[in-house]
Amino acid sequence: MAANNRRMSGKKGAQVGSGGQRRKGLEGKGPTPPAEMRKGHKKNRVASAKARQTARRPAPRGRGGKSTSELVVGRNPVYEALRDGVPASTLYVQQFIDNDERVREALQLAAERGGINLMEAPRPELDRMTNGLNHQGLVLQVPPYEYAHPQDLADAALDDGEDPLIVALDGVTDPRNLGAVVRSVSAFRGHGVVVPERRAAGMTAGAWKTSAGAAARTPVARATNLTRALEAYKKAGIVVVGLAADGEVELGELEALGGPVVIVVGSEGKGLSRLVGETCDHRVRIPMPGGAESLNAGVAAGIVLYEAARRRA
Repeated sequence: MAANNRRMSGKKGAQVGSGGQRRKGLEGKGPTPPAEMRKGHKKNRVASAKARQTARRPAPRGRGGKSTSELVVGRNPVYEALRDGVPASTLYVQQFIDNDERVREALQLAAERGGINLMEAPRPELDRMTNGLNHQGLVLQVPPYEYAHPQDLADAALDDGEDPLIVALDGVTDPRNLGAVVRSVSAFRGHGVVVPERRAAGMTAGAWKTSAGAAARTPVARATNLTRALEAYKKAGIVVVGLAADGEVELGELEALGGPVVIVVGSEGKGLSRLVGETCDHRVRIPMPGGAESLNAGVAAGIVLYEAARRRA
């Protein structure tokens, strides 16, 4: 009996389990992160130092910032944007879309242009992206426009040995007017357009379309404060000419158009703002025998640009 007890005492009884901890401890922790991300590694210290230097470094003057990306929605608008050369990064196509002629043409244009990602997406996803707009199964993403700095426009002209010819827009909020001005500046060999950062039209898909391709050749700069940008031009020896219905000088009498000049165009309704008007060296009127009270901003800019180009020829 005693021997039997000894045998029983040597037998293993129930033991408390590890709960899988030993097994989990043997599992891998995933791929080893690159050296730049491993704390304490020499490459991590170098990368951190570069990041701190970049954060302290002031932004280069040649950048006027970027706009936000934009969506063009609907079969006809998407097709027209692709046809007219509006920059695009991605074309979203609804799954199981009714493949009509306009859809096929849009897909063909996107393929021919190259550099445009084609993404298939379910209808609910496109509804969410467009906030419920009638996208008809096609959505085109236009990347942010990278604006120049106002001084870059003058510097580019001087580098080419030319007198700067620049148009600044004051209170113009219709992107189509901006596109028309960009087109006129390109046609008369101007050096760019300046727009205010706030309460003004920007380089949207509509502006690109109206420019008829000129936006790809003519830079648009964005000024945080238009009045200060004009004052900087004046300090650089550039004459600032504002268009006003009650201007003191008639367009044909202004000799300054033959030299370095910034032409400031106000909105059709309000004209030049007070501070901008006071900053101008000259306030010029365009004679209108027909008796119209004002001209569209794009038309007015085109008339003055033609006169400036004629003087420089």
